[in-house]
Parts: sequence; C-alpha cells; structure tokens
Amino acid sequence: MSNGVVLVVDDDDNQRWLLKTYLHKHGYEVLLAENGTVMREQIESRLVDLVLLDVTMPGEDGFTLARYLREHHDVGIIMCTASDELIDRVVGLEIGADDYVTKPFEPRELMARMKAVLRRISTKPPSPAVPHSDSDSDDSRLRLDKYLLDIDSREFTDDKGEVIPLTSMEFDLLAMFAQNPEKVLTREILLELTHKGGSDPYDRSIDIRIGRVRKKIEDNPSDPTIIQTVRGIGYVYSRDKRS
Repeated sequence: MSNGVVLVVDDDDNQRWLLKTYLHKHGYEVLLAENGTVMREQIESRLVDLVLLDVTMPGEDGFTLARYLREHHDVGIIMCTASDELIDRVVGLEIGADDYVTKPFEPRELMARMKAVLRRISTKPPSPAVPHSDSDSDDSRLRLDKYLLDIDSREFTDDKGEVIPLTSMEFDLLAMFAQNPEKVLTREILLELTHKGGSDPYDRSIDIRIGRVRKKIEDNPSDPTIIQTVRGIGYVYSRDKRS
C-alpha cells in the first residue's frame, strides 16, 4: 500500500528524478512537474497528499504556486530552495507552507519532515459537515458498514480492529457519509467540505477522491455497495444495500 501521493515541482530534471527514485524506494507514489502549468494539470487529475515545491523557478515561482495550492487544494506543502535566507522561509510559511528545507538537503531529513507534515494533515480537526441526524453511533464513534470512525482519535478501523490509513480529507468524507446514512449528498455539498467553498461546480476532483476511498473500503471498488453513485447528483451511503 502506498504511503501517499507526492507531487515534486522543480524545474531541475535531475532533482525531480532523484527525488522520484528515492521516494519510490520508500513507498510513495510520485508525480512530477517542471513548472506551474504541469503542476496544475497533475493536481487536477490526481489527488495529492503532499507537494515538494521548489522556490526558484522561471515563470511562476514557488511562492506564487504555494499561494495557489493553499487557496485551492487541501495538501501538505514543503518548500525546497537553495537559499538559506530567513526572509524566504518566513514568506513561505506565511503563505501557508507547512515546512521548509534548504538544498542540498539530507534525504533522511526530508523524509522525516514529510512524515511530520503528513501526520499533522491526517490529525487536524475535521472540517464542518452538514448536520447529521440518524447515525447509529454516539457523538465520538460513527459506524460506516463494517467500519468504525473514531472522531476523537480520527482513527478508521475495520471489523477486526485494524487501522486503515486515511488522509484527513478522506476521513472527513467518510464521517460525512456516516453522519448522513440514506441521504444523497450532492457533489456541491461534498466540494464544500473538501475545498472549503468557492469551488468550480464542474470540478470532478470529488469523483477522484471517492474512487480512492472506495479502493480502501469496498470489496469490489468497481461495483461499490457502501458508497453508491446517484447518477448526475452525487453519492449516498446506503446501509440497506451493504454487502
């Protein structure tokens, strides 16, 4: 199982491929982008957990791209730069980057920082969801088919008590379904949750995210029985049709 999806944004070909080789070796799925245009294409077509973002690039620099990412996507951001100037680190963090490393960096240090950022992302408080009503759980534990969501610890476990890794946004999505069984949740509602509002109504990223969640919870993701599609509208968690 992948440790997460990492997007490396750097105009240096060698740096991109070195990072891809190293991160692949440690269980990460790696996407590459040499500029902001390709970065946008990648992150619109795939859901990304963490972006390693070079600061100094021709055209749009890392600060501009970090601002765009923070406004439009729920991802971890680590800025990478050859500059050790304090002002660069301050600007990057003020824009919304989660961490900052200076080139040349020790790969093990980068890995430790990546893991720390991913842990923070996976344990941050949940986003507001629509009001719930008919949950069969108490306020801190929600049942979703054979799975259990613990709101306090933000752990997602199966019927054997084994923890299934989820990103923060995946946890919030499943909590939303568990809080609203038998209710059709429109793409607009789900996009409001995942993007904090202001989303393009034609944004299909929610479909990609649902697809990733299904791979973790469905016995047959191509024929889902837990999170079902309501064509043209959205999705529903149907307790009556579970496998």
